[in-house]
Amino acid sequence: MNILSFISLVLLGHVCVAEYVKLTWNITYVDTFRDGIVHRRAKGVNGQVPIPPVYINQGDTLLLTVHNNLDMPTSIHSHGLRHDGATFMDGAAMVTQCGIPPGESFTYEIYGAQAGSYWLHGHRKDDVADGLRAPFIIRDRYSPYEYDEEVLIYLEDWYPTEVPAKMAEILAPGSIGPPAPTFATGLVNGFNGNDSRPIQFVAGKRYRIRVISMSSTMYWRFTTPGHKMEIIEADGITSEPCEVDGFTLAPAQRYSAIVTAHESSDFNFIYNCTMYADFIPFIPGLNPRIYTGLIEYRQDAPIKHMEIVGDDQLVWADDLNMHALNGEPALPMDRQVVLETRAFISTERINFRKLGSLPYTEPLVPSLFTAMSMGEQAMDPRVYGPQAQAYVIPLNQSVEILLKNPQGQPHSQHQHGGWFQIIERGPVDRSELEQPPLPLNFSLADVPFIPVQRYTGVPMSRDTVDVPPFSYVKLRFRGDNPGVHLHHCHLNPTHSGAGLSITFVVAPDVLQKTLRIPDELYEMCARQGIKTEGNAVGNWGLDFTGLPTVPVELVGSSPRVPLPSGAPPNSVNSPDSAIPPNSVNSPDSAIPPNSTPPQPIN
Repeated sequence: MNILSFISLVLLGHVCVAEYVKLTWNITYVDTFRDGIVHRRAKGVNGQVPIPPVYINQGDTLLLTVHNNLDMPTSIHSHGLRHDGATFMDGAAMVTQCGIPPGESFTYEIYGAQAGSYWLHGHRKDDVADGLRAPFIIRDRYSPYEYDEEVLIYLEDWYPTEVPAKMAEILAPGSIGPPAPTFATGLVNGFNGNDSRPIQFVAGKRYRIRVISMSSTMYWRFTTPGHKMEIIEADGITSEPCEVDGFTLAPAQRYSAIVTAHESSDFNFIYNCTMYADFIPFIPGLNPRIYTGLIEYRQDAPIKHMEIVGDDQLVWADDLNMHALNGEPALPMDRQVVLETRAFISTERINFRKLGSLPYTEPLVPSLFTAMSMGEQAMDPRVYGPQAQAYVIPLNQSVEILLKNPQGQPHSQHQHGGWFQIIERGPVDRSELEQPPLPLNFSLADVPFIPVQRYTGVPMSRDTVDVPPFSYVKLRFRGDNPGVHLHHCHLNPTHSGAGLSITFVVAPDVLQKTLRIPDELYEMCARQGIKTEGNAVGNWGLDFTGLPTVPVELVGSSPRVPLPSGAPPNSVNSPDSAIPPNSVNSPDSAIPPNSTPPQPIN
């Protein structure tokens, strides 16, 4: 800020001093009956579930001290934040840190650089689905939109069994397909959606309604019949106003919308939260589950019931019809990375999933520590291990992700360390559709027509994108945040827990020169017997002695997909890619298997 701007703020009386906001989370097991149906154990904070929302102002720093009183390691991810210059605060266990062991503590320093709607959640063994999640709101210092009050609605799915039991079922050897679905109960603001409290409206006021999906698997639709909504934010990115009747939230997505109250308080209205999944059987009362709440203008006012219309007659939010307010044009494409959601059935008949060539499995050394300790070899993606599925991105390289979903179910893809522009959506070629076994019984004749849609003007950005069945999306981001960033499906535990993740390692050469990981994180690993240097198993070069067994795919379980037509030269799919020997992507990179510890990059 220049001196004239500072003086202007002083004269206007708007100087805001950033604060350190201290918060303590004592994570324990809690017995809960939050859905009103099943008593079960959950992971809670300070003896309670749901965990109260967390609020700070833009520019503040949240000092979140986590005491782990579970019987397993845990970590906390601040979903949607970049953590510039502090990638070790991202909270992804065995990616940017070792988990916090039982009986120990760690303080996350979370800088609120970007105002918006976010959430905090566990990021170790999918403990997010067992209740370790809370809304995290960073309020604007100076909002580009005027409104009188805020309303927060957070949505969850709640299952009768704990995640470890479900994962044991999903990854049980000998199965021939995914296990039978379990039907969740929908929670609205922490409890059964049938018990939602009214939203209080005052005639003539403008309200910012923040809606956050903290679901692990289920999707939500949100509408306010009788009131138009203007979306102004998606996943922490401020947008140009976009008028809609409603929006769909994939797991981990968030929206803010301005709703203007009517001038009269003669009537109350209903808002709708519908929880559903197209990839499990349709059973009335179980899927979908429809929850309604009251928009209350006056306690004794009658409810004005609006005409019921089909979803196909409503205007729904669409990323490709939205525009980021910052006006940033579409990034150029320096490189294309092709990812594809596929089932991966191992020879032991375990149902994994993959985005790259193998299902993701966390390394034995956190990937960030590998990036920091391997010197020039950190630029070779192979040192991060075969199941980290690492892509090394040079500083400021613009990357296009071509993300293909040839399956009959959607995927909610989230990227750590920033956000991506949404460039295009269209159909996967029918020759690439996943062959049986499939989650739904269908034939090629059942695959719907999917048009190709592309952004116009300024593309919208966000950190979580829904990839519909049988579709692809094109996403672009710039490697301007040196760090190690997961890219994964946010359907937990069925997808991410089964391997649907890859790793972007951005500018490890820059990290080695500029980043200092706190000693406390090294010590935390050491106390658990986890190495903090070397490749994915703590050895040097490409010596992977001690690597856990890499699963072998059952022949025919996931047919090889042909290369896309028209792949540009030097793209990852191009047979003519001119990758020089010993480059970061070269299969001939000459790193001896048993080389000595590398020298750091100066």
